[in-house]
Formats: sequence, C-alpha cells, structure tokens
Amino acid sequence: MAIKNAFYAQSGGVTAVINASACGVIQTAREHPDQIGKVYAGRNGIIGALKEELIDTSLESDKDIQALIHTPGGAFGSCRYKLKNISENQREYERLIEVFRAHDIGYFFYNGGGDSQDTAYKVSQIADKMGYPITCIGIPKTVDNDLPFTDCCPGFGSVAKYIATSTLEASLDIKSMCETSTKVFILEVMGRHAGWIAASGGLAGQGGGEPPHIILFPEIPFNREAFLARVDQCVKDYGYCVVVASEGAQYEDGRFVADAGAKDAFGHTQLGGVAPALANMVKQALGHKYHWAVADYLQRSARHIASATDVEQAYAVGKIAVEMALAGKQALMPIIVREQAKPYRWSIGEVNLSEVANQEKKMPIHYITDDGFGITQDCRDYLQPLIAGESFPPFEDGLPKVAKLKNQLVEKKLRTDFTL
Repeated sequence: MAIKNAFYAQSGGVTAVINASACGVIQTAREHPDQIGKVYAGRNGIIGALKEELIDTSLESDKDIQALIHTPGGAFGSCRYKLKNISENQREYERLIEVFRAHDIGYFFYNGGGDSQDTAYKVSQIADKMGYPITCIGIPKTVDNDLPFTDCCPGFGSVAKYIATSTLEASLDIKSMCETSTKVFILEVMGRHAGWIAASGGLAGQGGGEPPHIILFPEIPFNREAFLARVDQCVKDYGYCVVVASEGAQYEDGRFVADAGAKDAFGHTQLGGVAPALANMVKQALGHKYHWAVADYLQRSARHIASATDVEQAYAVGKIAVEMALAGKQALMPIIVREQAKPYRWSIGEVNLSEVANQEKKMPIHYITDDGFGITQDCRDYLQPLIAGESFPPFEDGLPKVAKLKNQLVEKKLRTDFTL
C-alpha cells in the first residue's frame, strides 16, 4: 500500500478540548509511518486546503504535540465556511482535488460539528464523483452537544463543567448580597436550538430552592408572563433569583428572544444577547436590581477546569478516526457509546456521515421538568458523568502552560491562488 499524506482541519467554534483530538490524530498517524507520511493541518480549517495553506505538523516535536492535550482554542486555526453542493460550486471541489493531488494527500480528517460533518461528507463524495481516491473521516466536536447518534459530543463536557461551576459560584455571590443589592442574576450560555449547556447549569443545585431557580431552554417556548411571575416568586421566597438562559430561547412563534436581525456565515440567525433582553423585562415589570453575564467564549475556552472525561473522549475520537481510515473505512464519524450509566462506562462506535450531516439533537422532553424551568433526575443522570474528573493543565508562573507550535506552512506547489 502506497504511503499517503493526511490532511487534518478544525472547523466551527473551537472548544477547550478540540486540540486533544488533534493530538490523537497526529500521534496516531506518527505510529504508522508505513501508511501515513506527513500530517498537514489546514490553516484556518478547510480554507487552508482551498488556499493551499498547509501546516507541516512533522516539524513539531513530540513534546509540543503532546502539549496540545492541555491547550484550548484551535491550534491550527478554525473557520466557519460551508462548502456548497458540488453541483452549485464545482470550482471549490476541483480546487480541493488539485491541492490534494499536488501534496499527495490520501486521508482527510475534519474535526467539527453538524455543518462540518456535512462538509466532511461532501469531501468524501469526491472519490466517486470526481475520480480522486481519498479516505474521509469526520471527527465530532461541538460544545452544543447537538450531534445525533453519539451519546455526547467532545467539547460539551468541559463547557457543562464550567457552566455548572460558574452557576454555583455566582449564586453564592448573589445570595450573599441580595438583602441590600442584586436580587436577580442572569447567566447567558450558548445553545441556539438545543438546551444542553443551559441544562448543565442545573447541576449547581439539587432543588428545594437551590439555584438556578430558572433555566430557559430553546425546546420550551418562552412565556414572558410565566417567566416574570417565577422570578418575582423566587425573590419573595428566597430573597434572590438565579437564571440560566440559553441564547436560543424563543417565543412560541419561533422568534428568538435575542434576534439581532442578521445572519452568520452559515446562514443562522445572529443572536444579540438574551441576558440583557431578559434583564430589561425584569427591570420594567418588577423593578428588581439585576446583573447579567454572558459566558460567551469563556465557556468554550476554559481548559483550566476541563472535564477529565471530556479530554479523554476528545483524544479517543481523534485516535480512532485515524485507525478507521487505516482500516479502509470511508465516510464515517466515530461516536461515543454509553455502555453503562453507573458506574459510567463508554466505548467508541461509528456512524455514516450521511446520517449526521446537518442534523441536530435536541434535549429529550423528559429531561425538562413539567413547568419548563428545570431539569429532571434523568437529565442529571445523563449529565453528571460528563463533567466528572479533573484534568488540570500544568502551570508556570501562576498561569496555564499551552502549546506554542511553529505552524510552518509547506511550500506551495500550485501556480494559481484561490479566492473565496
């Protein structure tokens, strides 16, 4: 079997553990020099392939590649760029093949969420439709936890741990001051159509008046009157109210509470901040003093408080992706299979990319309490093992140590540049 090079790229919003998947890919590829030559990483995702901006990871030391495990962000750069269907934009696919052929690339690994798995699936079709043999494996990643088939998505467990911890700690602050100061605190978290991250805030309390007192899910239509009534009642009963709100909270007619009136690169509605919108409702209707916070990029980059389970699973899907490719498998994505709940045990399975692309997994309705404002025990049982364990990075001078890669680009072999 001829030795071929591999192309790996990161896509979409990065996570605290996506680099652990990269580490799994690169280390595993290095164990098979008889089948994989070099691993080229796309500079800024699939854009790196289109622009022929390929990072030569063989120039990085084993030590620096190992350090990716405890480094957040995207080590090679990521992007939000969705390939159109081959019939709509054949130019892009011809360019990909041109670059792959020029650099003798026979393996393609794309690390991302639902839109990214769609891209991975489209690339896998190149072999059949355009006559270029390339083995394509998608690698799951998304903090939103909304990929189907897999029990959970690498990146989610660490966000869930961060949000649960932040909710707990902020609640103690609000409780301390509520007599004479802030009575309502609203934490906005990610989650456009699925409320998994918001649900994780519910792990901070065990019920009986413990915060968060209200969780707002995209799956449950937002009712302004019911929300304000619950806020007011919590302030009367407990002296304060803590709210965890998904950015995708929406009214019954589908309008987002935080619709900013614009679209992102994938064509999704740009959201403008549900926390300040809710805070303004509270101020106008109830007059309570409030504070709000947006977890934003902090929630997906907090490697210092990553879940050990999440780190392990992120590395595993990267490693298995390479092993799947070397076994001759095509157009698949490794998935996490929950074999046992207590004690938690998991393994790696696989699913066809064609079944994953552009699909979203929302929270089961039985994970949400009947009043629509909390999580059930079933939800707790699902979430708890995903935030389990600590995987602290090494520290130096009080700060986490991170990988600092050379990220040296290989020399271009094509005469023409590509414009997006």
